[in-house]
Order: sequence, then C-alpha cells, then structure tokens
Amino acid sequence: MPRVPFVAWLTELLLPARCCACGTPGSHFCADCRRSLPAVGPPWCARCGAPTAWPVERCRECSGRRLAFHSARAAVPYRGAARALVHAWKERGLRLVVPVAADLVTERVPLPAADAITSIPADGDRSLRRGHQPARDLAAALGERWQLPVIEPLGRARAIERQRGLSRDERRANVRGAFLACGRAPARLVLVDDVYTTGATVHEAASALRVAGAREVHVVTLARAAR
Repeated sequence: MPRVPFVAWLTELLLPARCCACGTPGSHFCADCRRSLPAVGPPWCARCGAPTAWPVERCRECSGRRLAFHSARAAVPYRGAARALVHAWKERGLRLVVPVAADLVTERVPLPAADAITSIPADGDRSLRRGHQPARDLAAALGERWQLPVIEPLGRARAIERQRGLSRDERRANVRGAFLACGRAPARLVLVDDVYTTGATVHEAASALRVAGAREVHVVTLARAAR
C-alpha cells in the first residue's frame, strides 16, 4: 500500500475510533451499520450488474452501449452507510476501512475467472491531496484475499475533471481517451474501482486494457450507484 502521510497516520492512531456512518465509538465502521448494508442483486444484469426484477443479459441502463468490459459487479448500493464509508475512505483518508471494504466485496461478489487484478489509476494531483489511492488499496487487499497477482498495466493519458455532478453524457466525454496501456495485460483481468456510477470510467480503462492484450475485463467495485 502507498505510504500514509504522517499527520494522517498520527490522527488515525491517536483519535478514538468512531463509526464513520453513525458515530458510535469503538470501530471505524460498526457492526450495526455493516449489517444494514443491502447486497446488490441477484437478480441483476449479466453485463453491467445493475439490479433487475429478473435476470437479463442487457438492461435498460447498458442496452445499446458498447462496453469494453465483460461484466461488472458491486457489493453494496451507494447510499446510506455505504456512502458514508466511501466518503470517509476517499475524502477523509480513513485507510483503516480498506479491510472492511475488501471483506464486503469478497463476501458478496463472486470471484471472477481472472489471471490478475488491477485498478483504475489515480489522478496524480488528487492522490497527492488525499495521500492515498483508494482503488489501488482495494485492489491490493482483494489480491491477497483472492490470491491473484496485482499488476499495474494502466496509466493516465491526461488529467480529467471530477465526475461528480456531471450527466451521463458529460461523464463519458470527460474520461474519453483518459487511460493508456503501460505494458502487456494478461488475457483475463479484474479491474477494481471504488464506485460504479455510469460505467464510463471503467469502460475507458477496459478499452485500454484490451489494447494491451486483455480479452476479458471483469469490473469489481465496492459500491454501485442506484438508479
């Protein structure tokens, strides 16, 4: 895992642990909040993983779209306690919740057939401000649990604006051509990110991985935006 800035490390060490969702003292994410998290499907869309009334190959959300990834799955809907967990992890730099996130994924997402695991490469400026890279940290934790080698065949071709607040079409345009291959990729890969919103980011990253040699890219995220 990347080095934790000294101030963040000292804060995590000295301040009493409180649940990032409800504030209960004792842990950074309490057992009650964890039990409150619903799972994402099944049934779901076989391609993008959106919850559906019955199993479908393509749902309304991804039908008619060209998607470079083979499948996408998430552990929890992005709302309530899950949203608080992601915010504490990404924006407040609470890296001690990474094992919680990894456990939720391994408990609720079937292990994809893959040769290695990778993650969405972080924006350099954003990583410096946060002092960590959430997607890379989650990929490392999942690599240990799933016994998959963690590789980094992707890089950033350019900086992108924050996706928050953008429409679906604006998100797609914002990340178009944002990633590039830095080396050869194995045939089957797990691609990790923290939240699946519209699929625009993971589609672009999967496109670059396919150029690098991947035939199947399976997207895995902690959370998925509900629609």
